[in-house]
Amino acid sequence: MTDIALQWLGSHGDLAMGSADLVTDDGLDTAVLLSLCLDRRAADDDGIALDADPRGWWGDSYADVPGDRIGSRLWLLQREKQLPSVAARAQSYGAEALQWLVDDGVASSVDVQASWTAPGQLTLAVQINRPDQPPFIRQYQNVWSAI
Repeated sequence: MTDIALQWLGSHGDLAMGSADLVTDDGLDTAVLLSLCLDRRAADDDGIALDADPRGWWGDSYADVPGDRIGSRLWLLQREKQLPSVAARAQSYGAEALQWLVDDGVASSVDVQASWTAPGQLTLAVQINRPDQPPFIRQYQNVWSAI
């Protein structure tokens, strides 16, 4: 199966263009980008104001698996300070967003590491281990400015 490829451009994702045409990929690059960059609905205990937009995708209300959600809660960090605890939350939110790969049997394991790699620059290092295939390893820099 192939999908239209998305590419990470340092602070945002965009459609990948080749010689005057859209580029396709096996879907994993695109699936990871969508999982990390789409806004997952805030949980009830995330501490957002009652009148604030909890974001999320309306289609989650009709998921085949009750409680299934798309996207990540990285957006909740947009007004946070550059602290180790915030990087830890980013790491947790990234792992949560990619857990579906393991649940659906696409991957045997997913590892997400978050670190401050420069002032104001949060980087997520993602490794996805798949049966009988080399590991999928990517770094997503400037995640902080994207959220």
